[in-house]
Amino acid sequence: MIYSFKGFIPVVHETSFVHPQAAVTGNVVIGKHCYIGPGAALRGDWGGIVLEDGCNVQENCTIHMFPGVTVVLKEGAHIGHGAVIHGASIGRNCLVGMNSVIMDNVVLGDECIVGALSFIKEGEMFAPRSLIVGNPAKKIKEVSEEMIAWKTKGTQLYQSLPADMQNEWEPCEPLREIPANRPPQERLYEHWKSNQNH
Repeated sequence: MIYSFKGFIPVVHETSFVHPQAAVTGNVVIGKHCYIGPGAALRGDWGGIVLEDGCNVQENCTIHMFPGVTVVLKEGAHIGHGAVIHGASIGRNCLVGMNSVIMDNVVLGDECIVGALSFIKEGEMFAPRSLIVGNPAKKIKEVSEEMIAWKTKGTQLYQSLPADMQNEWEPCEPLREIPANRPPQERLYEHWKSNQNH
């Protein structure tokens, strides 16, 4: 659902997809080819949220801030299931792993990878291409070319998902048995499969 707040109406580019079970409130700007999953909450009530082109915010993520702060997810940022971004800046083509917590005034340089379940405490700053893990999180090494290629390919899958959702997603009633003509599962990830050899 999209909600206005104190005169601020979220701005969502037409090529992006916001699941109706997500909550996007107030001073939020969502760029092109972004995906916002069900259960995600983007609360631009005390400050702002900007998602540049190609970002994804997956199921049950929370993005919020202290008053007067703008949270920025730069182009291609990838926020895994259940992560919390509170008042942070996430660099271009970063990956934030599932159920990680990124606190206020954190700055992730471009192409950082944050491991699942990591906790980055307030005010931490990381150089581009840092691999960050733990609680409290620490840089353990540089992100390799192979790692960033893997991350970029995964994000490209999410960048194609908004168009698929707009074209082929709709509420329905469940079937009561499996039909004989059920399509093969591979149809669900044809785009990913076709790109594996490139």
